[in-house]
Amino acid sequence: MEEVFVQSRRFFGLPLSEKMKLLRNEKHRGYTPLFDQVLDPANQIHGDYKEGYYIGVELPEEDSGAQKPHFGPNLWPSEDVLPRWRQAMEQFGSQALNVAKVVARIIALALDLEADFFDKPEILGKPFPILRLLHYEGLISDPSKGIYGAGAHSDFGFITLLATDDVLGLQICKNKDAKPQAWEYVQPLKGAFIVNLGDMLERWSNCIFRSTLHRVIGNGQERYSIAFFLDPNHDCLIECLPTCMSEENPPKFPPILCQTYLAQRYYDTHADLDVYRSEGA
Repeated sequence: MEEVFVQSRRFFGLPLSEKMKLLRNEKHRGYTPLFDQVLDPANQIHGDYKEGYYIGVELPEEDSGAQKPHFGPNLWPSEDVLPRWRQAMEQFGSQALNVAKVVARIIALALDLEADFFDKPEILGKPFPILRLLHYEGLISDPSKGIYGAGAHSDFGFITLLATDDVLGLQICKNKDAKPQAWEYVQPLKGAFIVNLGDMLERWSNCIFRSTLHRVIGNGQERYSIAFFLDPNHDCLIECLPTCMSEENPPKFPPILCQTYLAQRYYDTHADLDVYRSEGA
């Protein structure tokens, strides 16, 4: 984890022209500039005051699976510019996947399922993990003016492991239906993962588990975090789990394919890539 933070700072410290050479592609791999993502359009005047970098499952172009949305080769900085960068990211990603699968077993037990329920081949046999490096510039957020490090949102997928540096900034809202919403800071804890439950788990569990509404409020200090998103197989059908419904509590959501759901959520929250082409980037 420490090594990934070091390497993340090295990347985000590069000149913008270098980072834009690795601008995210249609598969959502690579660099996302400031304002690229708008997570809370109703309350934000700009996009998020953060830059990021997406890394997913590495698949060569010639692999048949590379035709699926969000699958294919990653974009990697050159070894000449950032030596050992790729190695650090791949090593961390594989270890984080193991941790996320352990968390999934705890969730299964909490839902009165067999511990290995989510380990089934059709669920996490070919999972869709995404590692995302994040850098928040030293800006002071002003919610009253719609200025946020990251707008209020819940993560799209199953579960997220979040590692942060020691700078305060992450806030959660425990009851997202409350009016007004009450926000509280999550204290940074070195070496720990914060576990965010995603919208997909909320659908799966029929709202027994609610997804974590969170945002980032900048306090003038630079802030770095590492998010590891775990999603099931692309062709996994997300439908109400057998232990989460009854006659009194029927399924609240229709079944949906994982890939259909994720594609729509990514499309809704990211800038159109044509914006960068028209800027000559």
